[in-house]
Amino acid sequence: MANETTLVILGASGDLTSRLLLPALGQLLTMEPHRRVRLRGAGIDDWDDERWRDTVRNSFASGGFEQAFAAVAETTYQRADITDPGDLEQLIADPSGRIALYFAVPPAVAAAACEALADVTIPEGTVLALEKPFGVDEESARRLNATVAGLVPEEQIFRIDHFLGRSTTLNLLGVRFTNRMFAPVWSAQHIESVVIRYDEMLGLEGRAGYYDKAGALADMIQSHLLQVMAVLAMEPPATIHERDFRDATAAVLRATHVWQDDPAAASRRARYTAGTVGERRLPSYVDEPGVDSSRDTETLAEVTCEVRNDRWRGVPFTLRSGKALAGKDGEVVVTFRPVNHVPDGLTGAAPGAVLRFSLGPDRMDLELNVNGGDDPFELERATLEADLGAGALKAYGEVLSGILDADAMLAVRGDAAEQSWRIVDPVLAAWRAGDVPLDEYPAGSLGPEHWPPLP
Repeated sequence: MANETTLVILGASGDLTSRLLLPALGQLLTMEPHRRVRLRGAGIDDWDDERWRDTVRNSFASGGFEQAFAAVAETTYQRADITDPGDLEQLIADPSGRIALYFAVPPAVAAAACEALADVTIPEGTVLALEKPFGVDEESARRLNATVAGLVPEEQIFRIDHFLGRSTTLNLLGVRFTNRMFAPVWSAQHIESVVIRYDEMLGLEGRAGYYDKAGALADMIQSHLLQVMAVLAMEPPATIHERDFRDATAAVLRATHVWQDDPAAASRRARYTAGTVGERRLPSYVDEPGVDSSRDTETLAEVTCEVRNDRWRGVPFTLRSGKALAGKDGEVVVTFRPVNHVPDGLTGAAPGAVLRFSLGPDRMDLELNVNGGDDPFELERATLEADLGAGALKAYGEVLSGILDADAMLAVRGDAAEQSWRIVDPVLAAWRAGDVPLDEYPAGSLGPEHWPPLP
């Protein structure tokens, strides 16, 4: 770990900074008071240092980390056009220790800023942290990779996926690799299906400028859920250090394809109509401010994939994410195959065991067949539950910790970003061609009624 890192937040006056980055930084500095971090803000808004410091102080306080402000109280703000090489040169001048540039800006602005950095002298060891989505398809991701590869080495490029910082995602590693009851059966021989879903109650929430161009598939499945799948399905690495871990997850993505190479049959899409979510009344998606109905943007997407290697061939991995649904339901569901034979004399159903990891609140459930209490020969279903806690750090806290330490384990590697787009590009093409209908569901429902339910 360097003695001190200068964290420069580009887009410091934006929502991402105040809502997610700064509270996470406040928690990190509270949990690890030994850290020495210089904080700088930069953005297009005409703020002064005092307004920026108030934003930092209030954001820290929103998470209950007021005391952490003392560690960065001398922070400054600079009005800057981050697509201008001259402004960028000033922002990274006078480094103290390593510099980490966090691009808390729209993807197109981040890409333009990276192109501008080609004309800037970048201090040795500088880290570039880029928010998703990384490109809009495989080809654009490849071009952007070529741009940033000309700036700094790959291990200094952090393509942010905060889902990899979620404690539940990391708990997959411990449960799978340190328990003999799971490690030997983690394959197609014993596992029937896997579902990774992230359903939200939130609607568009004023994000039409980004979301209406992206949609659920690119926003969540391509950017996040494929990475969670790679963690679940990877071969056991020698270590969970950056090189071994990312080699293993990238190998999964290289082996992943749309189920039966039929994107029309293996995918579904829908968008919400007017309805009530909890106590909130939401308008139809097409009536949300800023939405262009001609885009046919989906707010709910499902894709089934296959990892074509010896461990997983034949197992459907279904990835699903959507907005304005009945409940917040983020989970990984691993369904095991039933036993080959149930002895005569035992009655009742004996479906395969189900292992669930919930993505907030973080918990693990294992559903098993057991003998009934009233009739010892009748099988019943029992659930063993474990509360995994919230994790020591917020997901963005884990991400920032890696950035400040220049440890890229929880960052998406360039080849993995390209592979994620390769997987979903055929689905997007089928949707654009009209091969998959755009279904509808009322806000506050579980989705279209005719869609088959998931485990």
